[in-house]
Amino acid sequence: MAEKSSQSPSPGLNGQGDEKPRLTEEEKKQNHIASEQKRRQAIRDGFDRLCELVPGLEGQGRSEGLVLKRTVEFMREQLERRRQLVLEKEARGEYVDDKMREPVTILERLEQRDRIRAAERGNNEEEDDHDETVGFTRSSS
Repeated sequence: MAEKSSQSPSPGLNGQGDEKPRLTEEEKKQNHIASEQKRRQAIRDGFDRLCELVPGLEGQGRSEGLVLKRTVEFMREQLERRRQLVLEKEARGEYVDDKMREPVTILERLEQRDRIRAAERGNNEEEDDHDETVGFTRSSS
């Protein structure tokens, strides 16, 4: 077994120093490796759980990008379904509490963000078109 590097006193319950050994560099390295493996396993478990929850992903080979993309699509569909339920309740004159309405607010924020991004892309495309007409080309960096 590797030797401990140095001993550092740490205060005990009665105020006197207890000798507590420090970890060696090898022990620190092994702790780091174990922590990283645990973190990666938690991520894999999370993706596996998403594959179980999102229709169309179960039983397929897993691309993490595809899992995330389909999860976002599925969540948007669920938010849209909630919006329809809220609108139907309101059309019937029923009360809709804030907790039921909250997912609709999230969807509306996402839609607003999408409109802003689309407008920005449109402006960038217009700038690109203008640059091409006056003889400039943009490098993609």
